[in-house]
Amino acid sequence: MRRDHVLLAVIAVIVLAVGWRAPVFLTLRNALDVANESALLAILVAGQVAVLLTRGVDLSVASNLALTGMACALVGKAFPGAPIALLLLLGLGLGALLGSVNGVLVARCGLPPIVVTLGTMSLYRGAVFVASGGAWVSEQDVHSGIKALPRAELAGVPMLIVIAALAVGAVAAWLRWGPGGREVIALGNNPEAAVYAGIPQRRRLLQVYALSGALAGLVGVLWVGRYAIAFTELAAGYELTVIAACVIGGVSIAGGIGNVGGAMVGVLFLGVVNAALPVIQVSPFWQQAIAGAVILLSVAVNAGARAKARLPILERMSS
Repeated sequence: MRRDHVLLAVIAVIVLAVGWRAPVFLTLRNALDVANESALLAILVAGQVAVLLTRGVDLSVASNLALTGMACALVGKAFPGAPIALLLLLGLGLGALLGSVNGVLVARCGLPPIVVTLGTMSLYRGAVFVASGGAWVSEQDVHSGIKALPRAELAGVPMLIVIAALAVGAVAAWLRWGPGGREVIALGNNPEAAVYAGIPQRRRLLQVYALSGALAGLVGVLWVGRYAIAFTELAAGYELTVIAACVIGGVSIAGGIGNVGGAMVGVLFLGVVNAALPVIQVSPFWQQAIAGAVILLSVAVNAGARAKARLPILERMSS
């Protein structure tokens, strides 16, 4: 049985168990609420999957989110008549630029991704404070278009879900059918062989970090609109939740294993757990313990899957 099927079965058990105690948990409205709360995480996870597949990691996504969100909030405050499309393009562009800094340092300078993104995580977080002077952009100063977009609906479906579905679908399609996406997976499976095969390693690394940054920038704008506030500690620590969802969904931190669909199951698992704990009156602090235990189990399963994948190769070499 596939790993994501097992995880979906676990999610179904949790939903039914909680629904038996609180029937409201089984309603369509609650399902939409869970999806809406998980939409921003899903967008970030889609970008992180592409990075993890190359044996990299992007720890700067939450700081990128905060900086682009603050920048767009300040621009919207200064120019309240600016169209929302322009602010979205600003978020995407600035986010991609910040992500490209990671890509250049990793691809061109050969620096370890975890060190690079740990440094830019602190750098971008500090830049939020410099840009805002430590001040908040409160609800009355947030651009009306930024606030309206995440709260809008399309045919009864929250706009955040629609945007997340489009973003996630685009990344999944690129990784599955795009020539660049297939090369990203090959690069993560065997970097040395990928180079001999003529895969442009530097270009692909630049692409995945720019993609992760662009999606973080998009989420920055949507986050500010969703919660109608921008401040220096916006989404602090959220990068760990993003990586947790990827690992729970079967994406290997060693690269080359995993897909966007599986990662979305990880997002769904965290979303259901987050929604279920208050319903059954369990302390939210248990969320961290549960997520940590599932991450450890997922890493062990990923390691086992990788070992099994290598076993036939070793057997052929020994025969």
